Amino acid sequence: MSTRALRLGTRRSKLAMAQSRQVADAVSRVTGRPAELVEITTYGDTSREHLAQIGGTGVFVTALRDALLRGEVDFAVHSLKDLPTTQPEELVLAAVPVREDPRDVIVARDALKFTDLPRGARIGTGSPRRMAQLNAYARGHGLDIEAVPIRGNVDTRIGYVHNGELDAVVLAAAGLNRIGRSDEVTDFLSVDTVLPAPGQGALAIECAADQAELIAALAELDDPFTRAAVTAERSLLAALEAGCSAPVGALADLLADGQIVKEMRLRGVVGTTDGTRMVQLSTTGPVPETHDRATALGRELATEMLAQGAAGLMGERAH
Repeated sequence: MSTRALRLGTRRSKLAMAQSRQVADAVSRVTGRPAELVEITTYGDTSREHLAQIGGTGVFVTALRDALLRGEVDFAVHSLKDLPTTQPEELVLAAVPVREDPRDVIVARDALKFTDLPRGARIGTGSPRRMAQLNAYARGHGLDIEAVPIRGNVDTRIGYVHNGELDAVVLAAAGLNRIGRSDEVTDFLSVDTVLPAPGQGALAIECAADQAELIAALAELDDPFTRAAVTAERSLLAALEAGCSAPVGALADLLADGQIVKEMRLRGVVGTTDGTRMVQLSTTGPVPETHDRATALGRELATEMLAQGAAGLMGERAH
């Protein structure tokens, strides 16, 4: 490989830049080459519509992929939960590094926890998935909340709490960790309360499929357990024919006996945003050792969820 700097395509947001810098440092270590950030504006960054309205799927990804295909960047870093479930043949996911904390968190006024919020508390989120599960939990535990749709970066969202417009906002733990603001979290939402988005907390490093040498170098950053987990989660999402803005939660985690990893458990949930109807199931099996086995795990659980009426809870399904 040459010694010229590798060009890393990234979105311009503070979070995207922070996670891309971390990847750039890691890539420099494994390749011995400097990596420079190339900032790219995506449709999802410029549109002010709610993600559910603009479709969610690919809105933060398409411009980065176009730059890869044109050869303007050598590789790109995505939040894996933003990726469409169909992978273009011309591009390859060269690495899925070790996953950050996949949980959702609450940032609330007066350092309140979710269950301590006052009656009628206004909670901001841009995610139908979070709305569905928060409303379902509130309904089942006698809480009275109002989920309010919001957009914007981390500063904007937390600002709604500081200025008194909202009582709390829901964010991803991984994002706050990556930008060094985890101290602002007032409550971590257990995955038993809110299942994260498929792939949440994981990053995807993507490059052109014909760059064999670069693919081999980037593969050193791949974590096989994280890749197996997110592959199963995204397979579930794909089999439900749902996009990344659909009210679908999924999490695959490893079940260990002492130090020995024995099995993988995949949990999935689909619900109406008001929380009145939910389909939530799980399955457990051997840790998938191939892409096809991880995909099969997700597909099997999706089939069970569809049999229990999941399709009718997702609104318009993505095709």
